Amino acid sequence: MQLSERMQRLAALVTAGNRLADVGTDHGYIPIALVQEGKIPSALAMDINQGPLARAEAHIRQAGLSTYIKTRLSDGLLELRKDEADTVLAAGMGGMLILRILNGGGHCLRGIKELILQPQSDIPKVRKRLAESGWQIIDEDIAFEDGKYYPMMKAVHGQERSLSSAELYYGKPDVQRSPKVLLSFLYAKQKEEQKILATLQKNGKEHTDRAEEIRECMKMTNDMLRYMEGRGNFTDEMR
Repeated sequence: MQLSERMQRLAALVTAGNRLADVGTDHGYIPIALVQEGKIPSALAMDINQGPLARAEAHIRQAGLSTYIKTRLSDGLLELRKDEADTVLAAGMGGMLILRILNGGGHCLRGIKELILQPQSDIPKVRKRLAESGWQIIDEDIAFEDGKYYPMMKAVHGQERSLSSAELYYGKPDVQRSPKVLLSFLYAKQKEEQKILATLQKNGKEHTDRAEEIRECMKMTNDMLRYMEGRGNFTDEMR
């Protein structure tokens, strides 16, 4: 199974030997690839809609992995039973939906060893909620695919240290697997924010709430850039 860049990076975050619960599995590609590689012994491919689940089941059957990967109709984690999985993967969905899924998993999350999350929006809220709920982010990655950046993270049970505003937005740089991609993302954000602020100033709106919001975002972006630029000698080629 050939995975996209984003999916490859998500799969790489899964700890070898863990049983996987893939929430919102869609086509079931990640569980199939991980079982084929022998990285995981089994998986549950879960989705709230019957259509995607049927597609995943067809792919699993075509791969000859029906013994190792089971499908289950489930609204988030509601149908995941205690001690059925070690890793929960939730990717390619909005951050608020991911938080709703986690909120509905109180019956099973205590026994889950790790969360692998790739929220498409509200990423600072996801990181903040993890820290408040007894989860510690131990791994960060970011993929660039089809012109878009996709941050992702791995969290385990533990006490998170206090995260800065920049870390809530862009992740913990000390555990970032792809610093060059993160730098590229930060430079793109810096240019975007500068352009927005210049437009606001041109239109006489430099003292509006929106302008203040952009200035705050620029500070976080610049703070993370300064930190990243001080860590390696590869920054010049990323500009």
